[in-house]
Amino acid sequence: MLQQVILFTIMMGFLISVLLSPFLIPFLRRLKFGQSIRDEGPKSHQKKSGTPTMGGVMIILSIIVTTLVMTGKFSKPGVETWLLLFVTFGYGVLGFLDDFIKVVMKRNLGLTSKQKLIGQIIIAVIFYLVFKQYGFSSAISIPGTDFSFDIGFLYAILIVFMLVGGSNAVNLTDGLDGLLSGTAAIAFGAFAVLAWNQSQYDVAIFCVAVVGAVLGFLVFNAHPAKVFMGDTGSLALGGAIVTVAILTKLEILLVLVGGVFVIETLSVIIQVISFKTTGKRVFKMSPLHHHYELTGWSEWRVVVTFWTVGLLFAVLGIYIEVWM
Repeated sequence: MLQQVILFTIMMGFLISVLLSPFLIPFLRRLKFGQSIRDEGPKSHQKKSGTPTMGGVMIILSIIVTTLVMTGKFSKPGVETWLLLFVTFGYGVLGFLDDFIKVVMKRNLGLTSKQKLIGQIIIAVIFYLVFKQYGFSSAISIPGTDFSFDIGFLYAILIVFMLVGGSNAVNLTDGLDGLLSGTAAIAFGAFAVLAWNQSQYDVAIFCVAVVGAVLGFLVFNAHPAKVFMGDTGSLALGGAIVTVAILTKLEILLVLVGGVFVIETLSVIIQVISFKTTGKRVFKMSPLHHHYELTGWSEWRVVVTFWTVGLLFAVLGIYIEVWM
């Protein structure tokens, strides 16, 4: 029964995204919700200017509908499901505001960093308060072992740090056609296996719904992209995967399963520190995927390479947690 639910969940998530696309993409194009390309980005990206963005709306709608329908088929949505949907929707709304300011109000940087940070923290704090109210554990588990330790009130700080940092890390990865869609599908697929292994079936269903949704979106987001997910999708996916890691008590393992997101973020941090302290750049451009573009790799080669690296990280994460 549960196996059938998982199968139908991924199919439903995929189909909803695919069926929404022919309606949403022309709608976004008519509203002139086109992506603005920064002048300092790779010159090859200028031809993407005007491609409809905010396509993350179809991902979020697919995730919400699929999760609620399929969780209801198996049992009924529990607090884990509502927490996952709250963070996904909350960060999606924050991303939507950022995209709206960029494309409609023509302010290319969207929300200010302070405004975005405040929004991310507010959502994280609300999540923690509900999390604590329902008695979830504040212990940290060591991957591949039975050892865990409770960090008490410090867990609140950890949650805020993870949600803010994780959503921004995933957001940084959304820079090439299909890059984030593919890496997100792989990472959420890994967490679906890990949640299933813990018998956290509501979380597993949510993860599989995300996999279906982003794969359906990838049909239209693969190079050459007909639509971008924008911050609407990337912030939502970032918040979602962090929430999954928290609910499955795999906070540390997230660093490995989401290794591509971590590497992309580190490349930006290294670049900024190097330039500010020495005046020199370590990479031709950050995040890292742009570096490889500027060394002569085709966009598709960069994307497939990052997908492969993400898959290796995901398999290693499953191995450590399930079989070690």
